[in-house]
Amino acid sequence: MQQLTIFMDIESSRSYIDELYSADETKILEALIALKNSVIGSNRQKSSVIQQGIVPRLLQLMSEQNWDPNIRLEATITIGSLAKGTSDNVTALVEQGAAVALVEILKDVPIGTKLAEASLCALRSIFLNPPAPISALPSEMRLLSRLTLKKFVTEIAREGSPTARACVVRILSIWCGGPIEQEALCAAGACNAIAALLAPKGTSPPPLARALPALDLLAAMCFENANVSQVALNTRYGDKTIPELLTLLVSRDKPLPVAMGAARCLTFIHRAGAIPADDSRVVFGALPCLARLCTKDMPEDIRATAAETLAYLAEVDTSLQRLAAISNHLMTSLADIVNCPSPAAKQGAFKCFASLGANAEDIRKRIIETHGLMVHVVNGMNNPEPSVRLAAVRCLHSLSRSVQQLRTTFQDHSVWRPLMQLLSESPGTELLTVGSSTLCNLLLEFSPAKEPMLDQGVVEMLCNLTKRPEAALRLNGIWALMNMAFQAEQKVKQRILSCLGTEQMFRLLGDSDTRVIMKTLGLLRNLLSTRQHIDAIMSEFSSQVMQAVIVVLEGSYPAEVKEQALCILGNIGDGEKAKDFIMANEDVLRKLVDYLAHPESKLQEAALFVAGNLVWKGEAGCAARQARLAELGVLRALKLLRQRPDAAHLHDKVKTALAQFNELT
Repeated sequence: MQQLTIFMDIESSRSYIDELYSADETKILEALIALKNSVIGSNRQKSSVIQQGIVPRLLQLMSEQNWDPNIRLEATITIGSLAKGTSDNVTALVEQGAAVALVEILKDVPIGTKLAEASLCALRSIFLNPPAPISALPSEMRLLSRLTLKKFVTEIAREGSPTARACVVRILSIWCGGPIEQEALCAAGACNAIAALLAPKGTSPPPLARALPALDLLAAMCFENANVSQVALNTRYGDKTIPELLTLLVSRDKPLPVAMGAARCLTFIHRAGAIPADDSRVVFGALPCLARLCTKDMPEDIRATAAETLAYLAEVDTSLQRLAAISNHLMTSLADIVNCPSPAAKQGAFKCFASLGANAEDIRKRIIETHGLMVHVVNGMNNPEPSVRLAAVRCLHSLSRSVQQLRTTFQDHSVWRPLMQLLSESPGTELLTVGSSTLCNLLLEFSPAKEPMLDQGVVEMLCNLTKRPEAALRLNGIWALMNMAFQAEQKVKQRILSCLGTEQMFRLLGDSDTRVIMKTLGLLRNLLSTRQHIDAIMSEFSSQVMQAVIVVLEGSYPAEVKEQALCILGNIGDGEKAKDFIMANEDVLRKLVDYLAHPESKLQEAALFVAGNLVWKGEAGCAARQARLAELGVLRALKLLRQRPDAAHLHDKVKTALAQFNELT
């Protein structure tokens, strides 16, 4: 039936569609008006017109400068109407060159004309369809040449058609997708134009149609851009700066979308470093406005955006986290937002909970005690929407920093189960990064989740992470393995070593990220703890472990990395039989002498730890070890260290080590 209906539509409109191709301009104009009227408000008619292949003719009529101006105008308005249809409609228009044709008109027609306004409206409709077809525009438009940009920005501030100006600002806000565009707009004077659009006229606030696009453009320009945010901070219109104009717009008497937009702008300017966290425009402006917009009586879309923006505002500052946590019953509001049906609302609430609990244990406790939250977090990790799953894991990661919650609430809800399931399903890099960071906390020695996660193959999962090209994933993988090895049973340690493999361990020790190297050495240090474990591991992996230590001690590594390598030697020296592997390696022993005389205090202390374990009296073979170490210069190095005034803080440890030698002088 649907096909028949479309066929009838085509047949009934055939007369005026045929007239579009007439040589008579009067007939063309009449046909365009009829066509325009037929597609207004009807997605079915829009689709029908596009399927009939009429778009190329409309673009031709729109672009031909010799036609009657009314023909060009009506053709452009019709294209704009088609652009308000479905996503498929917009995609078809872009593929057939509509975006390019509209830009070409704007390059040649003054923006104050009706044709330019119709072109801007049509282009705005196309750009509002996600994702905006930036790549469909000609290169000079994508880069917005200085001349074109100056023209656009000048028109923003000009008195004239509010619709045209709103369209220009909206298009620019969508186009502004990175530092290049942000800087270009700033250099062209966009901040001055935005200030003019946000300023009240007398006692009247700026109209919604003017304020909202300007706020969107300002937010797009200031997001993570310190330079542009600083320019915005200092830009004035009359006697008020942009932040002062924004502060006026976050008040309760302003329309909700305007207050939301102004709070977002203040948030982005703050996070870019232009306004400090204790600034009144943040503390008494943006933050309370966002908390208010999260409350139950607000529309769901406003609540979702407010929660996500508040999460970004408080993400890195503990004082803002504490202030937000006590603002306007925010915890209750967020718990209610989690119950909202839309994915955007759930995502915003989870992100906000994650930010609030990032640093303070007392806030994390309050979040956990929010009624039913952990059930929502677990459900969120099973949500079909990827954005909700990611936000839920972020929330879980933030809460997993609590030792108490790891032992209680996390265990009660077995949060590791859905997390392990998520991470085993080939998730995206971002989810894998946040999820593996959470694993690092769940695998701490005191966490009850550690044992069941071992049974679910977490060792293999983490070893695979260490092979990923992303440094953050390699770091999380080796960090979690290090946590797992701490005070672990010998069978767990053997499993880690066997799964990771010595070749991969050496690759990690040569990693470009120093943090990965440090955690790899930390893993080795945790594996080589407890005398029985040390001897067992060294009996099987002695050559690989010693080689790893030598690579670090002889390489051009920072002092803190070499310190970890010496501490591993110290642990080996605590083994009953393992210390023989050190004594059998003259290169390592000579390095020990060198580090006892090293100018870096932390390396002296670490070398002293090794020497002390090797010369300890009362252990089998100690006399032979002492004689060998004395022969290689360890005894002399200890005596010299005792005399160094810059090593006074080590004197007690040096004295203890020297006391082990039979020939103390």
